[in-house]
Amino acid sequence: MAAKKKTTKKAAKKTAKKKTTKKAVKKTAKKTTRKKAAKKKTTSAKKSDVPLVGIVGMGYVGLPLAREFCLGGAKVLGFDVNPKTVSNLNKGKSPLKHIPSSDVKEMVDTKNFKVTEKMNQLGKPDALLIAVPTPLTENREPDMQFVEKTCETISKYLRKGQLVVLESTTYPGTTKELMLPILEKSGLKAGRDFHLAYSPEREDPGNKSFRTATIPKVVGGYDKKSLDMAVEIYKYAIDTLVPVKSCEAAEAAKILENTYRCVNIAMVNELKMLFDRMGIDVWEVIHAASTKPFGYKAFYPGPGLGGHCIPIDPFYLTWKARQYGMPTRFIELAGEINTDMPHYVVMRTLEALNDHKKSLKGSKVLVLGLAYKKDIDDVRESPSLELIELLREKGARVDYNDPYIPQTHKQRDYDLQMKSKKLTPKMLQKYDAVLISTDHSEYDYNWVVENSQLVIDTRNATEKVRKGRKKIVKA
Repeated sequence: MAAKKKTTKKAAKKTAKKKTTKKAVKKTAKKTTRKKAAKKKTTSAKKSDVPLVGIVGMGYVGLPLAREFCLGGAKVLGFDVNPKTVSNLNKGKSPLKHIPSSDVKEMVDTKNFKVTEKMNQLGKPDALLIAVPTPLTENREPDMQFVEKTCETISKYLRKGQLVVLESTTYPGTTKELMLPILEKSGLKAGRDFHLAYSPEREDPGNKSFRTATIPKVVGGYDKKSLDMAVEIYKYAIDTLVPVKSCEAAEAAKILENTYRCVNIAMVNELKMLFDRMGIDVWEVIHAASTKPFGYKAFYPGPGLGGHCIPIDPFYLTWKARQYGMPTRFIELAGEINTDMPHYVVMRTLEALNDHKKSLKGSKVLVLGLAYKKDIDDVRESPSLELIELLREKGARVDYNDPYIPQTHKQRDYDLQMKSKKLTPKMLQKYDAVLISTDHSEYDYNWVVENSQLVIDTRNATEKVRKGRKKIVKA
């Protein structure tokens, strides 16, 4: 009887092992599907079978996507209105720090990648992916001019069988309500003559844990055929695809992702202001709360929101909600709190200088970090830009340092005309206050505090600094 039990146990163990092995194989196969399929296509398929993917906009979304399509075996024709961008990319030079020029050069050298300003070539690609800016107007309403102009241009050259996909973040309904009527000016009908889809970008510049290919991608189609075609195209570039039933569902998913972050960041920003009055360190509180292994996710305060999504997307949703007669008070309040953060930081700087018997007017302030987050060269919607303007309005003399941004460039709302100052002990000592706006890893914060008169820390960057803590004011 004992022997039988032993044998049964052994057999069960063997069966369990087989099941585990099968699961592991299945899991691995799922991860490598795109790469294996791409390799097969590039080695055995005819050149005519390899898709030509057109990407309109060679920026923070378009270029990383182009790289993944090239790596997956597709050919890419990029479109951009900036002649300098076109010229540099065709020479193998990357305009983005996190996309090495060596990658772009390889794409160009293998003749899988070319960029053009000539929009009359829009009819050539099998699929056109639109990755253009979707900012806000001064009244915080969607500014869709770049999407509209792109669609107007595409409609002139749109041909039968082409797929058009919007990648830019937008409000639910954009693809069908805005894009569709413009594209159908071509005389072609969506679903019959051409295909239409929406697939929101999920780029996170500087994030070393993920790259474009490994971030699951949501895809929604105008109809089933459009969805199927979009999924087939994206298989060349993305490891995991998440098809949803409509363009609206895909648009709403992107808005949800960013509104979720916006609301939670607003909460900790408000708690930061409250806890400061109570004499409590909000960063210590967040760290303590983070030890709970379930039901809590940490979000962190800062000098304001930056980047191309979180400061903008919630306002897209609130604008759309008004069309349905529903005010989104919770979301709008979160937007207001986050928008007000640069003003709070300036007020704290003013108070800190007052404590040192100095006025903000006439004081010299150095802003450390211009990028909207650490270790990247992206200044889109960066709170540092507004901080500089607000400090100037108060009469301060402002400089900045950023190891990734040697000088400012003219932007939609800002033209600061500044150059990054070189950091030296003598240089730091001449400033009345040093304001840490972006916590780049390259900065030696012990050294910064040691050589500064006063440090305003908006990122808890000086947490591990032990000497000179009386000089540090958190904001």
